[in-house]
Amino acid sequence: MSMNKVDFAIVGAGAIGSIIGAHLARSGCKVVMLARGGRAQQIEEDGLRITGLAEFSQPVSVVTEPARLRAADVLIMATKTRDSAAALAPLRGASIDAALSIQNGIMKNDLLADCVGRERVLGALADTSGELKPSGEVMFSRNANIYIGELDGGNSLRAQKIAGAIDASGVRAAAVADIQRLEWSKFASWVGMMVLSVTTRVSTWKYFSDPGSALVLVRLMREINLLAAAHRIELSDQSVLPVATLCRESEPEAVAAIQRFGAHLQATAPQHRMSSLQDLEAGRALEVEETLGWAVRTARQHRLALPLLDSCYPLVAAIDRLRS
Repeated sequence: MSMNKVDFAIVGAGAIGSIIGAHLARSGCKVVMLARGGRAQQIEEDGLRITGLAEFSQPVSVVTEPARLRAADVLIMATKTRDSAAALAPLRGASIDAALSIQNGIMKNDLLADCVGRERVLGALADTSGELKPSGEVMFSRNANIYIGELDGGNSLRAQKIAGAIDASGVRAAAVADIQRLEWSKFASWVGMMVLSVTTRVSTWKYFSDPGSALVLVRLMREINLLAAAHRIELSDQSVLPVATLCRESEPEAVAAIQRFGAHLQATAPQHRMSSLQDLEAGRALEVEETLGWAVRTARQHRLALPLLDSCYPLVAAIDRLRS
């Protein structure tokens, strides 16, 4: 049996999907979480349990068979990027007014457009942090911003309406006109942080503070900047890190800036860990091919040399295959 139209359908009940879903449902929106297995059972029995920056438990509808979802005002993709194809396949043919992905990487928008049509897809990124605990609780640790905007560069009423609903629920969000620039800017910092998180296996502030790992981060960021330029995208400082400035400065200046940010993180978010490290330690597969692999393959298409990423990509892929 199919279900009636909902305000928000959230595919994936990990940390960020759960945080957004719980807040929207608490604010009065009709929300359904598309989840499976033990996670679906946790939500059905205990609701979405949020701790940290917010402390509450919110009952919410759960769908374990995605084909039951026939209509939604807004579809939010919050699974790992590697799960996109399988998660989206049952949703083909559903009536979706607008869709956005808060997943990592750049190829996420194309995957979503292939399912619902590009005219329905908005760009988005989540500068927000959380961690799903084995108990089912979600630690909400960072509430910076979720950015939403039209892929063609416009700041539409629908983007404003969606961002406004999320922001009013308690998860900071804003509509922006340059979403692709911001998505690339996040990706530039995310690539280096992902690589360092799974190779060092320490909290984020620690590899920011070390001069050697900070240098690797700067060099990976600069390689992604070359790839962005090939797509005619100019990076912005409006990201997790001021990537545009870090790509312009000398290497010593950029490393020193990363180390200062590490000291700031140590003081304000000492327990912050990348979701990639959380996945590795939990024995879950990493988003390698859809992020690092995509960047390497795309660089080759543009005949770009990204030597450090060319080395880090197979290393992280090996770590993913050999994870315990």
